[in-house]
Amino acid sequence: MNDLSFSPERLQASVLHHLTFTLGKDAPNASRYDWRMALSYAIRDRIVEPWFASTRRTWAEDHKRVYYLSMEYLIGRLLEDATINLGLYEAAEQTMVGFGQDLKSLIEDEPDAALGNGGLGRLAACFMESMATVGCPAYGYGIRYEHGLFRQRFEGGRQVETPEDWLKQAHPWEFPRPESAYTVGFKGQIETRDGKDIWVPGETVIAEAHDTPVIGWGGKWANTLRLWAAKPTTMFNLERFNRGDYAAAAEPETLARTLSRVLYPDDTTYQGKELRLKQEFFLTSAALQDILRRYLYRHSDLTALPKHVAIQMNDTHPAIAGPELIRLLSDDHGMPFEDALNTARACLGYTNHTLLPEALEKWATFTFGTVLPRHMQIVERIDSWHRRTYPSRPHYVGIVKHHEVRMGELAFIMSHKVNGVSALHSELVKKNLFPELDRLHPGRIINETNGVTPRRWLRMSNPGLARLITDTIGEGWEDDLDRLDGLKTHVDDASFRDAFAAAKRANKVEVGNWIGREFGVKVSPDALFDVQVKRIHEYKRQLLNILECIAHWHAIRNGAVSNPVPRVRIFGGKAAPGYAVAKEIIRLINDVAQVVNNDPKTGDLLKIVYPPNYNVSMAENLIPASDLSEQISTAGKEASGTGNMKFMMNGAPTIGTLDGANVEILQEVGHENFFLFGLTAEEVSKRREDPDHSRKAIEASQPLQDVLQMIAEGRFSPDEPERYHGLVHGMWHSDYFLVASDFDAYHAAQARVSAAYADPQRWYHMAAMNTARSGFFSSDRTIRGYMKDVWDVTPAL
Repeated sequence: MNDLSFSPERLQASVLHHLTFTLGKDAPNASRYDWRMALSYAIRDRIVEPWFASTRRTWAEDHKRVYYLSMEYLIGRLLEDATINLGLYEAAEQTMVGFGQDLKSLIEDEPDAALGNGGLGRLAACFMESMATVGCPAYGYGIRYEHGLFRQRFEGGRQVETPEDWLKQAHPWEFPRPESAYTVGFKGQIETRDGKDIWVPGETVIAEAHDTPVIGWGGKWANTLRLWAAKPTTMFNLERFNRGDYAAAAEPETLARTLSRVLYPDDTTYQGKELRLKQEFFLTSAALQDILRRYLYRHSDLTALPKHVAIQMNDTHPAIAGPELIRLLSDDHGMPFEDALNTARACLGYTNHTLLPEALEKWATFTFGTVLPRHMQIVERIDSWHRRTYPSRPHYVGIVKHHEVRMGELAFIMSHKVNGVSALHSELVKKNLFPELDRLHPGRIINETNGVTPRRWLRMSNPGLARLITDTIGEGWEDDLDRLDGLKTHVDDASFRDAFAAAKRANKVEVGNWIGREFGVKVSPDALFDVQVKRIHEYKRQLLNILECIAHWHAIRNGAVSNPVPRVRIFGGKAAPGYAVAKEIIRLINDVAQVVNNDPKTGDLLKIVYPPNYNVSMAENLIPASDLSEQISTAGKEASGTGNMKFMMNGAPTIGTLDGANVEILQEVGHENFFLFGLTAEEVSKRREDPDHSRKAIEASQPLQDVLQMIAEGRFSPDEPERYHGLVHGMWHSDYFLVASDFDAYHAAQARVSAAYADPQRWYHMAAMNTARSGFFSSDRTIRGYMKDVWDVTPAL
């Protein structure tokens, strides 16, 4: 990292070269975009050498490779991440100053790659960076979405979805690989030839590879993120075109572009369901064909595939990998069915990310059989094999049941290891999700608690705190995060706490200025920044948060709070386009914000802010400025969470339930540094047995009754008083996620938060202890666990 090739002078020459010869611009006429692209290409040049060296070494030493299959990769901006991991940040800063450019402005000019939705995609990105850091030879496989999820904006408080346009500019980090292209088929029919079933697809597309190198800390190793773009097998039908039937002529191109255009198309229609299944197969089939091509380039014995290949299915989206790998091994390469099944299972691992039944995909057998007829046969054969092999399997357990293909069961049966992503979650996977399969396959379910990369989420996003850590415990903590434990001995030092508080306040000033500038809401950096940013879902209970906001506002107005602590309640996150209740919650938050933020009685004591289009870059700004981390899901519903780890790492104590990785955070920091409230997972199950639980909970809580009454009367929607009657009715009569049952405990926990924040020495002791005890939550630790427990891979470094 101290090589002369990394000097500002050499980097300056490289930037100028790319500005001139890659972009065709001269310096006096170059725009910010031109300078950012030239710098990106210059930094990318520095990645290529370790990338090639890593690939050559993997081939030369015949290392086992990991192949990570994920529908999402929320990689965020790459320019700053790459310069920091290469140790080039200061050189880049000096270089751009020499050209009269501000590096930070160039970094902020880069669009976020719209390749994911939330925690699942950001976890995959963290894992890719950690695999490179620890020297685990790996490929990530995903889809190169043209528009990604969607860009969120608010109109009258309502979420409106518009297409993301991140690819309207060139993406400087990728290398197109037109030579790495595979045909992927859909539909068609099965023909029997020489006693063998042969699939003849009715539709085909080409999967074309685009490679992005992923550099690890220190630039010692780089892996590949390979994203597939769908291309037509024939561009268009010239004969139809010449007849004037232009739409029909373009059908092949339309099919292909549709496949890699949007992440998670609305699947409330049959067409949406079919498209989503096609996308999942497109990703998986292209990846498996690529894996087998790479393996067969060097080896000939496909039964030895598991010694060289580990394939990880990130959630159920790529669960079709089991049947597709069997199809490729048996139909294309002549392997007997059971040998193909055993070979595939020895390669495959499955990470479960959810206990929610609706998130464990199920496909109608009609849809599955129509889109993938050969795979429907194979799935039924896998199910029959499993039932024969395990005759004690209960009749109600299986892959194909009630005219549905259950992808969770398919992924479990076709994997040699199944892992949950937090200690509590993994136990619930055994106990509640797959209890019968766990008894049939003892030891298959293991735990690998999630983690996040400290390079992006601390070193890069919070440079002030990172400098304080280095000044306090020395260098080298970025790839050995357990070293943060050394901060514990300094937490009782008032001067250290003051420095910690100063770093936090500087971040809050920056975010406060942004809120004022972009949203016209004036906030004080001395207020408590209380933040809940994540996908909008009923189980994550943004509703509980906004109801408590209303109760807090009402209490301040009525003089029921003595010496109220000023608060800024910040929300962020998107709702799925077809998720009506989540969208209603978004509108309620925005409606409440309109009333509260313009109330002269409460003034600066309470502000509510909901910036639209929450993404990785916004998280990198908000999380370091946060005082309080909201992790308030219904116990037993959140698999792990990773936002909770990022907040903790950046010195924000958690207010939360005993859910997901909150359990392990609490173990690490202790009860005195965590605001715990709410029912446990066992108590949640018991409470639901009472069909009248919601009404009883509301009747027992006067503050909650007052809040629901205000909403029902239209206090926050005077133009349409009945707007939230459905939401209020749901609270009184169903409340599956137990918002009412946990409301009073949450309200009381928020009062404890205010009391702690009113004592700055106590608060910053808690905040610093959260950072000091966050070492366990590095994704490097998680990846080493996968390498040992699931993949049987040793580092190549």
